[in-house]
Amino acid sequence: MAHPVIPQVLEIATPIATDLGLEVVGAVFQTNQSPPVLRIDVRNLGQTDTSLDDCERMSIVLGEELETSNTLPDAYVLEVSSPGISNQLTTARDFIVFKGFAIEVILHTPHKGKKVWIGTLLERTDKKLAISQKGRRVALPIELIESVQLSNQVEV
Repeated sequence: MAHPVIPQVLEIATPIATDLGLEVVGAVFQTNQSPPVLRIDVRNLGQTDTSLDDCERMSIVLGEELETSNTLPDAYVLEVSSPGISNQLTTARDFIVFKGFAIEVILHTPHKGKKVWIGTLLERTDKKLAISQKGRRVALPIELIESVQLSNQVEV
């Protein structure tokens, strides 16, 4: 369960991130630390990775705004970082950024007799996920997909 202050922090952080060309993808307030740690994860909307400069810019502006708003009246540490690369592809942006990468698709119901498909990501639409297997295009119905993740396996 998220700390009660997180919605207020997100209300402040989200427009700041947007103005900086970033997206807030997560926030956590770790009260088990001394002083507590407020961690904000941001992603650069215009690039595939988030730079240290992106985090620094967000930290400076957000830190100033949090101080003037008195959202967190006691001492705390602000950490702004990149969420890193997750193996799971979930957002529309993930499917654009990782186009051409090897992926593993797990279906909850078999399609053409298979529940696991490995191939190169071609595209995702509202109705299908297209992959390439040895140059052959395969369209998997979106409603059958349980998960999609990056794979280190080669096409089969």
